[in-house]
Amino acid sequence: MHAARHSQIRALALDDVDLPNRRLTIDRRTRPLDDLTHRLLTDWLTHRHKTWPGTANPHLLTSAISANGTAPVSHTWLNRILRGLPATLEALRIDRQLDEALTNGADPLHLSVVFGLHATTAIRYADSARQLLRRPHQDDPPPSPRT
Repeated sequence: MHAARHSQIRALALDDVDLPNRRLTIDRRTRPLDDLTHRLLTDWLTHRHKTWPGTANPHLLTSAISANGTAPVSHTWLNRILRGLPATLEALRIDRQLDEALTNGADPLHLSVVFGLHATTAIRYADSARQLLRRPHQDDPPPSPRT
């Protein structure tokens, strides 16, 4: 939902989650929590507390291995979540950013604010969205000829 990079997801700390105020901080950028993410975080934190009640690990995501220390979960552990699925975390991140561009009129400034993108990256996404918006849909029937 928030189009976070792999490294940003692994680095999320418990202090980055503010459930009562429905906020999530990713890479020093605070974002509002939608209902789905709020519910998933609530469920995860309940599971995390029941599974590893005594862990001192400050990270949001914890595994059986990382719960014994203070390091984030491994890159491999995070990739395992999507194993066997046709998507990767990177593909989902890119798709989310493009969807936002399509939904909000391909505005690069909006993309920069929402995702913290560099100006050139935001412009690239906005340009891609504009091209998609201009392209006729291939599944639509051709217009009927005038009689």
